[in-house]
Amino acid sequence: MNLRKIFKYFFSDIVRSKWIPVYAVLLFALTSGIIYFSRDGQKAFISLLNIALYLIPLLCLIFGSVYNYNSREFVEMLLTQPVTRKSVFMGQYLSLGLSQTAGFVLGMILPLFIYDFSINAALLLAAGVFLIFIFNGFALLVSNMVNDKVKGVGILIAVWLFFAVFYDGLMLFMFYYFADYPLEKATIIASSLNPVDVARTFIMLRLDMSALFGYTGAVFKKYFGSGAGIYVSLLILHLWMIVPSLFARRKFRKKDF
Repeated sequence: MNLRKIFKYFFSDIVRSKWIPVYAVLLFALTSGIIYFSRDGQKAFISLLNIALYLIPLLCLIFGSVYNYNSREFVEMLLTQPVTRKSVFMGQYLSLGLSQTAGFVLGMILPLFIYDFSINAALLLAAGVFLIFIFNGFALLVSNMVNDKVKGVGILIAVWLFFAVFYDGLMLFMFYYFADYPLEKATIIASSLNPVDVARTFIMLRLDMSALFGYTGAVFKKYFGSGAGIYVSLLILHLWMIVPSLFARRKFRKKDF
């Protein structure tokens, strides 16, 4: 059994669960409503950007981990066949990422194209795909490390809270208590440790709206400029996509089923 067949099964199983269609419809209704009732296109896009940056990672963490827990018996049966653990992991990881990307495109990106937000939609698509695969990597990592479903989901919600809420508080704490020191380089390093911040910076720099992002966006633009800052952000996002998935795959290969 090759990777293609494994991926095909996982992908069709996810679609049959009806979670992706419901997810896409809800996103479509939310996105269309915000665009339709907003009188300012830029404000509408900022609202949608915040939804993508905070809601999408949370949904990826919850759905990815729950699906992995629920499919554990099938995975155990699959591993009794002449198939490598790498193929099983990659089939599950890619099916989770691509199915959620499909829901994200149909639910949030399609309305942006319909309402002529083509450039913004392309940027949001790129950032959203990175976040989907990054946080699915975290979901598989934790769910393969922790056997208890409730505990595992709780840890992943804590991970989301850290990146989405607490990390900004830590940054503000650093800015406040070390305001007398040069913090530009430290700010770039600290911001790079949060994939949500990096995705937001990538979009803001491309649209030349770094002032709306605040201090971190201004520092990125100052040191790298809009062009170089975009490439640096993309490089960091690639690293974030690779590292959690590699750790998750390593844990899966060593896991005793």
